Amino acid sequence: MATRSEQWFDAARRVLPGGVNSPVRAFNGVGGSPRYFVSGEGAWLTDADGRRYIDYIGSWGPAIVGHAHPKVLAAVGEQLAKGLGFGAPNELETRLAERIIEIVPHAEKVRMVSSGTEAAMTAIRLARGLTGRDRIVKFEGCYHGHADSLLVKAGSGALTMGVPTSPGVPAALAELTMTLNYNDSAQVREVFAQHGHAIAAVIVEPVAGNMNCVPPVPGFLETLREVTEQSGAILIFDEVMTGFRVALGGAQALYGIRPDLTVLGKVIGGGLPVGAVTGPAKHLDQLAPIGPVYQAGTLSGNPLAMASGLATLDLISTPDFHGALAAQTTKLCEGIEAAARDARVPLVTNHVCGMFGLFFSERPVRSFADVMACDVARFKRFFHALLDEGVNLAPSAFEAGFLSSAHGDAEIEQTVAAVARALAHS
Repeated sequence: MATRSEQWFDAARRVLPGGVNSPVRAFNGVGGSPRYFVSGEGAWLTDADGRRYIDYIGSWGPAIVGHAHPKVLAAVGEQLAKGLGFGAPNELETRLAERIIEIVPHAEKVRMVSSGTEAAMTAIRLARGLTGRDRIVKFEGCYHGHADSLLVKAGSGALTMGVPTSPGVPAALAELTMTLNYNDSAQVREVFAQHGHAIAAVIVEPVAGNMNCVPPVPGFLETLREVTEQSGAILIFDEVMTGFRVALGGAQALYGIRPDLTVLGKVIGGGLPVGAVTGPAKHLDQLAPIGPVYQAGTLSGNPLAMASGLATLDLISTPDFHGALAAQTTKLCEGIEAAARDARVPLVTNHVCGMFGLFFSERPVRSFADVMACDVARFKRFFHALLDEGVNLAPSAFEAGFLSSAHGDAEIEQTVAAVARALAHS
């Protein structure tokens, strides 16, 4: 007999492309049918059939204080009683911008938008407007949303222009995007030596989270800062995932690298749809209505998202928050690696504070090529075995995992025990 999740997915496929509103939800990367979750509390989710799971997706990152935190719900509920939104300025968007400026090292002004894709697209447009140049640099394995300029893969050689990764992306636009190897400083220097005068921006996830979790190697981010300063290009940190998660001030605070623009999302909405671009006032003031670079959004700064974000930032601003989160993530990853050694399964992990990744590999994973060399077939079997054990990972070998402050010792120990059993059956 079909589960309720399977029944709901069958119904969804009749009216939604692939049955989903975001591709990774369809389980195409692991096979089978997605679980439909009906409620969440703390580190746990409950599906439509009443099964409970320890969750390591966290709504893809924003649930850093756990699901349905009482203080976040109370803040949203207070605003909900006043209305959903008015298409007009509201005080909450100013207050959230003020909090972001207090926390993010280079932030002086903020433009709120409604998604990470929209924020990255805005940052790219602003960088082109600031420099008067057209070309941008991105990195293989990093994802910055589905705007045309960013759905581009590398050409046939290291210094060739990009090609579209999706129908509908004009080849002429893709040719303005150069896709390089993440963590390859030598290649970055080579590209800037030849094309630096024409490059408007470099956009990068300072900790990659869309080829699973791959931290920067020493010197990589420093190289990006050096070559962009020398060439006059804009350095954009996409901190949609890392912002407020790997440190209170994000990856730029953790690694001591100050970009020109920062793209934010996820945590600043506490689980509601949101995005933002932030940076020095001299850059942000080039946006409309006071500057020539146009950007607009009817629902930008929605008061429900602003209330949720403010409550979340207040909760994570305590002195011990990120230290405790990092300690729990380390405990989880060490436990997973120990279970893999006991099972004689080649597995390594990466982690940075509240982000982690696990890879079926015999060697450390530092690049997109390393990720692609991992045993994806084994991950698929492991994913389903772990799901049957009541542990919810991202349904892809190429997505990072996330912990919250609600993941206590009991959840970590239960997860490690489940991993040991799953490895034995996968």
